[in-house]
Amino acid sequence: MSKGENTRNHIIAKSAELFNQKGYAGSSLSDITELTGIKKGGIYRYFASKDEIAIEAYQYAGSIVGKTIQAGLAREETAMGKLLVYLQVYANVNEAPPFIGGCPLLNAATESDDGHPVLREVAQGSLQRTLNAMKGIITQGVQSGEFKADIDIDALATFTLSVMEGGIMLSKLEGDNRHVRMNIESLRTYLSEVCLA
Repeated sequence: MSKGENTRNHIIAKSAELFNQKGYAGSSLSDITELTGIKKGGIYRYFASKDEIAIEAYQYAGSIVGKTIQAGLAREETAMGKLLVYLQVYANVNEAPPFIGGCPLLNAATESDDGHPVLREVAQGSLQRTLNAMKGIITQGVQSGEFKADIDIDALATFTLSVMEGGIMLSKLEGDNRHVRMNIESLRTYLSEVCLA
């Protein structure tokens, strides 16, 4: 990797941490230069705007979380276990989230609904990929006989993601992981009592 590529990647990684903690609107180009140690001219050598950095930074943060989830999924054999992984990676969201600052999707969705349409579009893509991955897990569970054949796959995926993001939001706001952890157990109970064949 060239020095230029290393510098560009450094800007993306540090900006991802910044945006995921302080938000896009709450972060200035001066914050990026201070965090990276690179002057504005150096930043603009690699990126045309803060918006461009935000998109790349969001995708970087999402890729880190995605790798953590994929590692958890690889350890599970059941569809129920795989769905629970999405919440379990955030069980210690305040002290040890998969990416500093919490869930990039939740943070981007909260901030970009009106103020940043391009970031919103990228976050919508992440939302669809996450829901599709969950639907794939549920479909496999139905095909293997683990889940009931008449289960509403789309609704269960939406419910799982909502329980995950709601638990993260409440735990981050309160500074206590109990909400994510309660939601893990509540989802486990729901899946066991309502969804399993």
